[in-house]
Amino acid sequence: MNHMSRPARRVLISGASITGPALAHWLDRYGFEVTVVEKAAAVRGGGYAIDVRGTAREAVDRMGLLPALRKAHVDSQRITFVDAAGEPVGSLQPEQLTGGETGVDLEVRRGDLADALYTPLRDRVEFLFDDSIATLDDVGDAVHVVFDSGLRRTFDLVVGADGLHSNTRRLVFGPEEPFHRYLGHVFAGFTLPNEFGLAHEAVIWNEPGRSAVLYAHEPADRLHGFLTFTRDTPPFEAFRDPRAQRDLVAARFPERVWHLPRLVEGMREADDLFFDVVSQIHMRAWSHGRVVLAGDAAHATSFISGQGSSVALVGAYVLAGELATHADHADAFAAYERLLRPFAERNQALATGGGSVVTPTTRQEIEARNALLRDPEAAVRTMVTAGAQEGRAAHSALVLPDYPQAA
Repeated sequence: MNHMSRPARRVLISGASITGPALAHWLDRYGFEVTVVEKAAAVRGGGYAIDVRGTAREAVDRMGLLPALRKAHVDSQRITFVDAAGEPVGSLQPEQLTGGETGVDLEVRRGDLADALYTPLRDRVEFLFDDSIATLDDVGDAVHVVFDSGLRRTFDLVVGADGLHSNTRRLVFGPEEPFHRYLGHVFAGFTLPNEFGLAHEAVIWNEPGRSAVLYAHEPADRLHGFLTFTRDTPPFEAFRDPRAQRDLVAARFPERVWHLPRLVEGMREADDLFFDVVSQIHMRAWSHGRVVLAGDAAHATSFISGQGSSVALVGAYVLAGELATHADHADAFAAYERLLRPFAERNQALATGGGSVVTPTTRQEIEARNALLRDPEAAVRTMVTAGAQEGRAAHSALVLPDYPQAA
């Protein structure tokens, strides 16, 4: 049945980060009536850079966003590793670690990607900011929704695109814990003044189980700091207490070496601290009735994989395309999951495939990595090649289907 011959279906998307607006773009093209609800007051700008590569680059090309994203490309050129005392050990190109393709992949600030997705949609799609879903009642032929604001609406379908700690998933599938696979790391990200003369590069300090990173997109007055450490159990007690978060992180970085004191001070002063665990979401099914999950809510890959946004962009394309070409939403959800699940799982595996060059957990891993970095040819040959090849294969492991295009 051709999607253009049916009345437009009403779809509610929860979340306006990356997945939500990408899905709204495609559903709007296919003639659906789309509403996006977002708990924040606006689409969030700024943020650290994310990569769009492999299949995801094809997805944004089909959206017509390549020119805008090329313009926003931040072009990181090197990653330098320093030893425990802060002395440089060696450098690599980012693509040598990730398996990305120089001159092809896009690296853009998260906020620039969100803005490129949102701006063309804001006059075509209904956005409800400063609000969230309070209750969902799937009555079989529709979903009745009550929002935190008191607004009551009825939709044909609801999509949870609201991230790792998805509210939609909690309402429909229950508490997060059974789906949450903690990878043993906690991180804090924030901005601080660029007093270090850095541009288009990252510098990484490691001790076993701990990483401190300075990451400058450009020669601007601010850059990004990251403090990451291993911990046996997630620090649930700190999630709702910003002071506890700062104290927990600071206690793990007491050394007066390199730029650690400045990073800790910057973390304490930051008004944009992003504190979370490094985790994935693994679910047996991504849909229930008329509700379906997308992006991190369904299959978070973790930031260690570097593929969260790319998998989300691909998933949005596939979910919308399947909804546009199936009369029955259950058939569409099944086809979406059948296509996307192997791709999502392969990219999740990038974060769990053994020792990490960026986040080594033992002294032996650090010493072996540093020895290789001192011999760049050996580093590329021994340390980089296998991981980069697997990364490149995972990034492009799905060929985008060709769906009928809306007029």
